[in-house]
Amino acid sequence: MALGSAIVDAGHRLVFGGGHVGLMGVAADEVLERDGEIIGVMTEQLVGLEVAHQGLTELDVQPTMHRRKARMAELADGVVVLPGGFGTLDEAFELLTWNQLGLISVPIVFLDVDGFFAPLFDFNAGSAAAGFMKDHHGTLAQHTDNAEAAVRLASRNAPAFTPKWVDR
Repeated sequence: MALGSAIVDAGHRLVFGGGHVGLMGVAADEVLERDGEIIGVMTEQLVGLEVAHQGLTELDVQPTMHRRKARMAELADGVVVLPGGFGTLDEAFELLTWNQLGLISVPIVFLDVDGFFAPLFDFNAGSAAAGFMKDHHGTLAQHTDNAEAAVRLASRNAPAFTPKWVDR
């Protein structure tokens, strides 16, 4: 995987959940190997379970998962989502919802490794087609299968906020 290298090459820092496991743990290793800056944001509970990545530039410990996600959003200028499980989807969808509501304005890019996120983008299209969300809300989530392109997309301006998101 080349995400960590792409982040460092673009002159960015990595802000992530702070763990040493999963694909983000691999990306963190790449950033460290390239002498990049990493801020891990983790809950007290997870620190207690000893899953924190060693060697981070900074470990920001938060009391709750909600506060952890809010802090990562405060620190991030753009978001690249890697394949993962419930926690990954929870974090990504909360940020997409915050973008939709105008609470934050950050680009969110799914790094679609081996088509992993294809069903998610089918879901978005189906939700819009069924009238459950506006077509333009589907553009809040971008995707690519290339790490360098993901970093470039995440470095751009977020899609424009549209205050009218519910028809009355």
